[in-house]
Amino acid sequence: MSVPNNQPASELSGETRPAATLMASEIAEQPAALEATLAALLPLRSRIAQVTAGRKRLLLVARGSSDNAAIYGRYLAELHAGMAASLAAPSVATLYDAHVDLSDTIAVCVSQSGSTAEIVDTLEWSKRGGAATIAITNAEGSPLAEAADLALITQAGQERAVPATKTYTTQVAALAVTVDALAASFGRSGALDAEFAKIGDQARAMLETPAETLDAMAGALAEVDEVLTSGRGLAFGTTLETALKLEETCLRPVRGLSYADLKHGPIAIVDHELLTVLVAGPSGPTVPGLTELAGIVREKHSMVIGIGGDESFRAACDLAVPGPDSSETLAPLTLIIPAQLTVERLAHKLGLDPDAPRGLRKITQTD
Repeated sequence: MSVPNNQPASELSGETRPAATLMASEIAEQPAALEATLAALLPLRSRIAQVTAGRKRLLLVARGSSDNAAIYGRYLAELHAGMAASLAAPSVATLYDAHVDLSDTIAVCVSQSGSTAEIVDTLEWSKRGGAATIAITNAEGSPLAEAADLALITQAGQERAVPATKTYTTQVAALAVTVDALAASFGRSGALDAEFAKIGDQARAMLETPAETLDAMAGALAEVDEVLTSGRGLAFGTTLETALKLEETCLRPVRGLSYADLKHGPIAIVDHELLTVLVAGPSGPTVPGLTELAGIVREKHSMVIGIGGDESFRAACDLAVPGPDSSETLAPLTLIIPAQLTVERLAHKLGLDPDAPRGLRKITQTD
């Protein structure tokens, strides 16, 4: 069940905590960053439609947190725009230099720094294959922005903590704007403007998640060495981003799985030594299955933390926090915030610096 408390996450709980970290500060900046990003990018929807005219497929190119944002973009493209979408394997371009006909394709390349050579190289490879190219980056004038047919610059401001927080959520927002523009091109009605207008307030509400609940979640995670995250559908990217934040910030090995894949064998590993984190949108066809899954893993004596979902889903979990008051379609723009807040607290409990995780840098280069 949920832990009731009226104390917001922005206030200290009973335990003594260090001065605010960069990560905590940047989590708190997300409402303004999301509003600024949407204000900058929504007017570009007609330009997106112009650049992508006549293309029928979407190819999403990313790594790390950006890849988790891209997973949301894939689901959204197929559900909201009715457009076939897939995630690129950059090695096809950078290691194999395969010749692929992309003349009917839009390649959307996502990188917060715009400087990861692998992503830039894959964008240029996509161009050679005939694709129209869009860059989503937080860095205007970066190599990725300069190479693309159209650059969508997120307005997160400088992000100094290594774990991506505000750059991640603004990337998710940019992908939502891109897909909404494509939906209009495909003759799909129902632009998301009314929902976009509420995103900043929804992010603020997520920041007010009770501190006692977040501390209880962090405390439970601190007691185990094994964590599983699971979700499905539009919120699956959020599920994987939750796993990544736990791994890179708190040095916890975490496996992120669709609950459909989990049932195909890995469910055998679930027991009292493993904690399960379930992530769900506020509504939609995935919620009943995740509610059922909460009961199944609890029967296997795994403690369950729930993020989002409806009241029945949260009641099926040991600890749970509501997600944003939004549709399933745009919930992933802010659904990650309670997980970010929990991870930052967990790092403190484990004696780790969430701003500078071991062995990581802000820009990661891959071949």
